[in-house]
Amino acid sequence: MNTATDTWKSQSRAHIILSALAQETRLEVFRLLSQAGTKGLGAGEIARTLDVPHNTLSTHLSILQRAGLINSERSGRNIIYFGLEDCLNDLMAFLQDECPTAMPGEIDADRTRFDLDVEHAAVQQVKEA
Repeated sequence: MNTATDTWKSQSRAHIILSALAQETRLEVFRLLSQAGTKGLGAGEIARTLDVPHNTLSTHLSILQRAGLINSERSGRNIIYFGLEDCLNDLMAFLQDECPTAMPGEIDADRTRFDLDVEHAAVQQVKEA
């Protein structure tokens, strides 16, 4: 049975994950790491790919790691980062449980990305304003 405390903890966890991914660079880092899979990526490769200064990237990686979205492991002198997609599954389950009318039914586990119609969403916002 889902208690009020469980719901609060889930909301708190969802807030942490959504806040971490709300920043464009962090979302791109998470996307890259998810695509890299179990191979992971080094910080230098991520910085070059996204054209982000190393000190800025370090901050973003730290935020993603504290949110539980990525993990790292030392490989010699390098640190390799990996995306942890389980936390996104937890987030999707929370949204499905707590916001059932906002979710389009069952989540397709094989779906690799969400295609958003940004132009349509922008037009809708203008119409509603």
